[in-house]
Amino acid sequence: MQTGNVETFSLDENIWKGLTLTASAAQQILNLVQSDDTVKGLRLSVKQSGCAGFGYVLDLVKAPDAGDLVFEREGAHLYVPLKAMPFIDGTELDYVREGLNQIFKFNNPKAQHACGCGESFGIE
Repeated sequence: MQTGNVETFSLDENIWKGLTLTASAAQQILNLVQSDDTVKGLRLSVKQSGCAGFGYVLDLVKAPDAGDLVFEREGAHLYVPLKAMPFIDGTELDYVREGLNQIFKFNNPKAQHACGCGESFGIE
């Protein structure tokens, strides 16, 4: 949208690609919420963090926020605040084993670079 000579951006008017969950990520979300029947799913948000600029934040959700978008696979729910979408739109959330560790992995096409420790990402 353009007003005068100034370009504006509206979160509500944008068309989002969305997020996807792998079968492994969906199963892990179901495992996490299974232990507490008040938990509805996970929320994926973004905060300014680290040397690259932004970090992912995962929290258990008992009640979705009014502005959350909901992505679902096999009964697992991933809630994403609308304001996070410009940073993570198109991301695939996976759950993988890396050596002895099991972690959620973010395959984010918008991430142009990551810090050396892998804790944060930057976009162009």
